[in-house]
Amino acid sequence: MNGLLKTLMRPDREENPEKSAIAQAANILQIGEFQVLQLAYQEWYGQEMADHISDRMFKIHMLHGRVPEWAEKFAMRIIRQAEIGLIDSSDPQYHRFDQEYVTHVPQGVRHFTMACLVLAAVLVAALFLGEVSGGKATSILPPYFQEKELPADH
Repeated sequence: MNGLLKTLMRPDREENPEKSAIAQAANILQIGEFQVLQLAYQEWYGQEMADHISDRMFKIHMLHGRVPEWAEKFAMRIIRQAEIGLIDSSDPQYHRFDQEYVTHVPQGVRHFTMACLVLAAVLVAALFLGEVSGGKATSILPPYFQEKELPADH
C-alpha cells in the first residue's frame, strides 16, 4: 500500500523499473501504457493482440506489474529514439489503438468548402445548359419531357 501511495504522489517515479520504461514510453508517445503493450506485441509477433491475450496481458501488467521482455525492449527503443529526436509522437502509427486520436488535414475545412462550391456550380451550370439547349421543357427535374413531345389538348 505504501508503494501505491508513493506512485500516486509521484507518478513519474515507478518502483518497478521495467514498468517505469513502459510508462515513460507511453508518455513520450502520448498514449496509454496498455497501448504501448499493444504496439510492442504487434511489432514482436507481427499481429494484433487477440482478446484472450489482451485480457491476460492486462492482468499481468496492470495488476501484477510484470512486463514481458518484448514490451520492455520496445519501450527502451522508444526511449532511446526519443532521446536523439527520432520520435514524432503525432505519427499515426503510434495511435492505431487510440480511439480518440484524430488527424487534422491542413486547411481541410477550406478544401471541403471549395469542393462543395465547385459541385454546386457544376449542378447550376448543368441545369442552365439543359434549360437553354433544347426546346421548351415541362420541368427542370425528371422526367424530362418537352412540350412538343406531349399530346396537344383539343
